[in-house]
Amino acid sequence: MVTVISNKFTVVEAEQGDGGGGGGGEFEHLPEGCIANILSFTTPRDACVLSLVSSSFRSAAQSDVVWERFLPSDLHAIVSQTSKPLSYSSKKELYLHLCHNPLLIDAGQKVIIQITNRFLPIIVN
Repeated sequence: MVTVISNKFTVVEAEQGDGGGGGGGEFEHLPEGCIANILSFTTPRDACVLSLVSSSFRSAAQSDVVWERFLPSDLHAIVSQTSKPLSYSSKKELYLHLCHNPLLIDAGQKVIIQITNRFLPIIVN
């Protein structure tokens, strides 16, 4: 069973006879796209933790639908201002790359860094 508490997910072990067994409880029966949509309203950390619940959650947590919500909405405009192109195979890979490799934009005048689940432009002096 998964319980929602204050916009956070708390994973609780399924009790015998409540439809559990797979670790995902009733959520296990939802389509992967629905689980991915639910995960997209959490945080990147929560999505990674919830990927441990079951194989359905793990698969949904890899979805671009989830990771696209964690990226800046103006990502394409930001990336077009970089001096070197970015190469990535998934939105999760791009997110992790941006977390560990700040982007210089506007001819090196600004850097995009992650601060508490948000990517923000910072002016470089």
